[in-house]
Amino acid sequence: MKTLVKSLIPILLVLLFTYAAFSKLVSFTDFRQQLYNQAFPHWLGSFLLYFLLPAEIITALFLCFNRTVLIGLLFSFGLLLAFTIYIALVVLHYWDRVPCSCGGILNQMDWTAHLIFNCFFLVLNFTVLYIHFLERRPAT
Repeated sequence: MKTLVKSLIPILLVLLFTYAAFSKLVSFTDFRQQLYNQAFPHWLGSFLLYFLLPAEIITALFLCFNRTVLIGLLFSFGLLLAFTIYIALVVLHYWDRVPCSCGGILNQMDWTAHLIFNCFFLVLNFTVLYIHFLERRPAT
């Protein structure tokens, strides 16, 4: 079972990050406008514009190879955690206005559904990371 989990979850994460990067690339102008419409400062939108796409591609690539899968899982967990916290803040009405949703097929989800979706992938990511770290722990 652990072998299946260790094989399947990285594949699902590769699909998620590849899709996310591809949808941003295909509609780069929309992606840029959405970032600048967010509730955070304009400079952060500029940073994320050029950070997220390469980060998602690199994360997906790291997840593809046995030698780098653990690094990919850590990157993936970080990206998912950051975005999940952001979505939770939107759902909790932390900002005065609700920004537009993200692009691609996920824009069909409301913010609560998107939060559940991200939490699901975050739990999957954590599960496979936990298995990896258990296997690396020296036997006592």
